[in-house]
Amino acid sequence: MKTILNVIWLVLSGFWLFLGYLLAGLLLCITIIGIPFGIAAFRIGVYALWPFGYTTVERRDAGAPSCVGNVLWLILAGWWLALGHIVTGLALCITIIGIPFGIANFKLIPVSLFPLGREIVSTDKPFASGW
Repeated sequence: MKTILNVIWLVLSGFWLFLGYLLAGLLLCITIIGIPFGIAAFRIGVYALWPFGYTTVERRDAGAPSCVGNVLWLILAGWWLALGHIVTGLALCITIIGIPFGIANFKLIPVSLFPLGREIVSTDKPFASGW
């Protein structure tokens, strides 16, 4: 079932969201300081490309640097990536079939706003990260 949902997601919105994260990652990797943010954008982009069967968990070992990084991320890229999820989610919720995919888009908003200090894990093994 996860595969079917992921394929439909890919066609309806996943590919375009992935391209947005890819663009953000490339722009952030232009400077040396932005490389960690670019890597985070690529990581979340892959999650946005194929989200069903995965979830995010908070890393307990993430400290103050991830908090500061999240503030910078929010200013540099997070707000417009979250806006993309909001617009796509609202558009998908117009149809009955699109409602689950719209809700999935809304669930991606927190990770698009504050990705640092979070880890993407499989829903089959959500505690595999030492959580």
